[in-house]
Formats: sequence, structure tokens, C-alpha cells
Amino acid sequence: MELLPYRYTTPSGEAVSFEFRLHPETGSAVRVQQLLDRLTETLDHEIGILGDTCNGDVLQALAMALAVRTEMIPADPDMTRGLARDVVERALRSLAEAEHRQTGPVGHA
Repeated sequence: MELLPYRYTTPSGEAVSFEFRLHPETGSAVRVQQLLDRLTETLDHEIGILGDTCNGDVLQALAMALAVRTEMIPADPDMTRGLARDVVERALRSLAEAEHRQTGPVGHA
């Protein structure tokens, strides 16, 4: 099972390290990491612009985006929905081993 080490630093300065278990049919771990970087950067940017945004709203929008992308795959719907469930469950299982640490103050002096 291939693992994708990933470190994310939140806007508040907390560093969270993960070891995500990739799906056996992952095409490119590098591309997965690049897309994940872009998604998290875009979310942080947009939330910064929008202001007060509930975490539940963010999770709901991400889940809906996954549903939209899943429906766009030209394949058997049962297979694509199963794949979507599997990749989400793999990612969520990785949370049990995530490591958190404060990196210090964030912002401009």
C-alpha cells in the first residue's frame, strides 16, 4: 500500500502531518499531492476573502464537489460511487495518525 506523506500548515500556524493511504489504482501520487496543495491553498484563500465560514459549510461544499466530480466520470455509477466512498474512507482513516504541532506566530510584524 503506497503512502503519501503530507504536511499542511493552517493559517493559524498549526502544522499537521499525515500519511495518507493511497488507493491501489492511484495514477500519480505526485499529481495527487499537487492537486491537494492547490485545493487547500484555494480554500484558505477563499475563506480569507469570505470571512466567517463554518467548518461544516466547508465540509459540505467539499462533499458536494466530490459528488459532482464523481458524476462526471464516464463509467458505471455504482463503480464510481464505490470508488468515491473508498478514497474518502481511506483519507479519514489516516486522521487517526495525524500529528499536530504549533509552528509559532503567523502573520506580519
